[in-house]
Amino acid sequence: MKQVWAVVLVGTGGFLGSVARYMAALMFSPFAPGFPFATFTVNIAGSFLIGLLSELAVATTLVSPDARLFLVTGFCGGFTTFSAYMFESNALMKDGQIFFVSIYLLGSIIGGLIALYTGTVFAKLWT
Repeated sequence: MKQVWAVVLVGTGGFLGSVARYMAALMFSPFAPGFPFATFTVNIAGSFLIGLLSELAVATTLVSPDARLFLVTGFCGGFTTFSAYMFESNALMKDGQIFFVSIYLLGSIIGGLIALYTGTVFAKLWT
């Protein structure tokens, strides 16, 4: 039953985070034509939120385990996966895993761009 509740918390938070991301896209779209200002803003804000909430969850009793699931995993995860990427990179750096954080950061960016390009090439084969 506890796992079902965790799924509800993450799913509800994810829904709200995704809606917040869409609303940010609508709100910021007129400000910087040609630059993904909404995504940029959401990524920075999400990284701040995940850092703040995660630290509060670990260092205080202000963020309960259920609230952490809802806010960090759910909301921030739906708002931006970039925040999780930054959080995990920071955890590797804190652990002194410089080799792994380098592979994770560079591999995600370069691998993501290659995968994106490859996906578009495959899509063009079907169109």
